[in-house]
Amino acid sequence: MTNSNSSSNKGILSGWLRMQLWKQISVALVLGLGLGIFLNQTGNASLASDIKPLGDLFIRGIKMLIVPLVFISIVTGVASLNNLAKLGRLSLKTIALYLCTTAIAISIGLVLGSIFKPGVGIDLGTASTIEPTKAPTAVETLLGLIPTNAVEAFAEGNVLQIIVFALLFGLSITMVGEKAKPVRDFFESAAEVIYRMTSMIIACTPYGVFALMTWVSGTYGLDMLLPLAKVIGIVYLGCFLHAVIVFGGGLRLVAKLNPVRYFQGSIEPIMLAFTSTSSSGTLPVTMMAAEKNLGVKRGVSSFVLPLGATINMDGTALYQGVCALFIAQAYGVDLSMGAYATIILTATLGSIGTAGVPGAGLIMLSLVLTSVGLPLEGVAIIAGIDRILDMARTGLNVAGDCAVSCLVAKSEGELDEEAYNTPHVLKSSLT
Repeated sequence: MTNSNSSSNKGILSGWLRMQLWKQISVALVLGLGLGIFLNQTGNASLASDIKPLGDLFIRGIKMLIVPLVFISIVTGVASLNNLAKLGRLSLKTIALYLCTTAIAISIGLVLGSIFKPGVGIDLGTASTIEPTKAPTAVETLLGLIPTNAVEAFAEGNVLQIIVFALLFGLSITMVGEKAKPVRDFFESAAEVIYRMTSMIIACTPYGVFALMTWVSGTYGLDMLLPLAKVIGIVYLGCFLHAVIVFGGGLRLVAKLNPVRYFQGSIEPIMLAFTSTSSSGTLPVTMMAAEKNLGVKRGVSSFVLPLGATINMDGTALYQGVCALFIAQAYGVDLSMGAYATIILTATLGSIGTAGVPGAGLIMLSLVLTSVGLPLEGVAIIAGIDRILDMARTGLNVAGDCAVSCLVAKSEGELDEEAYNTPHVLKSSLT
């Protein structure tokens, strides 16, 4: 009997290790969700918090990679582009696509908020309104891109400034030419090392996801979600529609690519983003999936994806639209068409300077509310369910990163369509 049980356990373990990574993550997510709800309903929510450090450990490992991965991959990618005109095209296409999809996302959020009216019927009384403020100017945004101290930017993890410094560093390597070959070779070797380190940490994703989902569902439970279920439902519906119509439709119509394969190939980073609520923290997994699952060449992925993790906030922008209308309706404030336009502009420009970390959406929401004079007290209401909303919007942010990387790669002839159309290749092993 003992030998039989031992063989059965070995068979289960062997099957688990051979399972594709996205399937492991799916199983871990469902098990964590079920366990968390069970603990919450039985009055043992504190046990969910005891499991959370396992997830925190995984997230710390991912965050450990962000700065070296962003810097090394961008330097390597730019240094490999001997054609400076190509770098200019990449920059323009990437930024234009990110800003356009962000503007569309917040418009979808406003439309859904206008149709379903999540705040109607919820009387929050009166609140002190505030004087509208202007969105960040182009000059302020531009100045914020340049680090006054590169070492400080690295120490603080300011990804946008690191990207700018890496772009200039890689560009300088290209312009120096042959004399810079030792530096170029060093960064190419360093890139291989950091990618292998990334694959090691990615192998731990299912266990981190299980711990984080157990904590989220165990802490919040069903009681906290039901009162604001309409807001949650609208944000999740909006994210789904944006992913299918804008990303899937764009890939089909513009790049002539199979949208089903796009969703299959990007499932790992989307699910990790959903549980970790960090676009920047998901970046190593996003880069691996884009290259191996979607066939995006490293020269494109190493530039487009780090930039996207910083400035692409489609999910966050959509959430701004829904929540702004919810707060306006709950406080009985009528918004003009000019206010709608201000919300779209503020959220789009604000996304450039918003960090891709958990909770950043609330900061951005405060900026949006301030821009049209809505009560900031409304932020406290949204804060109660922000983690649940953060999961959906971060998943959409990362889905957008993957979609834009495919569109840009296709337009530049840097997409391996055979790899794109091949089933998953990301495995859970460390080999």
